[in-house]
Amino acid sequence: MTATQAIMQPSPDQPDVMTDTDQTHAEHKPRPLIDLAVSILIPSLILMKFSGEDRLGADGALLLALAFPLGWGLWELAKYRKFNWIALLGLISVLLTGGIGLLQLDTQWLAIKEAAVPGIIGIAVLASTRTRYPLIRTLLYNPKVLNVDKIHEQLEQNGQVEHFETRLLRATYLLSGTFFFSSFMNYVLAKWIVNSPAGSEAFNAELGRMTLLSYPMIAIPSMLMMMAIFFYLWRTIHGLTGLRLEDIMATSAQEPRSNK
Repeated sequence: MTATQAIMQPSPDQPDVMTDTDQTHAEHKPRPLIDLAVSILIPSLILMKFSGEDRLGADGALLLALAFPLGWGLWELAKYRKFNWIALLGLISVLLTGGIGLLQLDTQWLAIKEAAVPGIIGIAVLASTRTRYPLIRTLLYNPKVLNVDKIHEQLEQNGQVEHFETRLLRATYLLSGTFFFSSFMNYVLAKWIVNSPAGSEAFNAELGRMTLLSYPMIAIPSMLMMMAIFFYLWRTIHGLTGLRLEDIMATSAQEPRSNK
């Protein structure tokens, strides 16, 4: 449940990993406060405060806590008709957490699971560099975020396309590094905090604490790394094309159409 809070919710900045099956549905709008409450705060409070036998019990509290992020993800999928393989990994992670707790497996599996989800994404980002469609074009360098056509046109005029592709490859390696950082920290956090037998009240309380700590210790640093990569990408584009930030961002290309 804690491995991918920062990435498990569908994002409008990921057009290539989402397939819009119905253009008439409302566009997805990020709601970080709601995501934070549903994915972290509410489940953590349930696990830490309602796992006692005089309340919901260990299994009942675990099921209720996991129902929030799982239900929220499925509701957004149904409402916006968007498919996101990263979000799917997040939902699978939630189900695996529930399975580990309910089946009372060794807590080592929890640490492995927490590390596996961002680790798989990091490997996918690296592997994508060997294909025609590196994932950084999906996550950052895409028409929903940047005015890709204008940037490419200016790069061709300046004869900087090959230089830019080299920089973009470097940014892809940096992007994979953020997921490997998350994978490592998830494993360390799980091993450090969750030591009680799965299925116990103490296990739930430790799982709740791990969920809370994952935000300041993992999610926020990962987001800062992503912002740094985006800044690196912008500085590269600006240096090779001379375009200003307002020319580079996708909104600047969309404004003339909206004024017609």
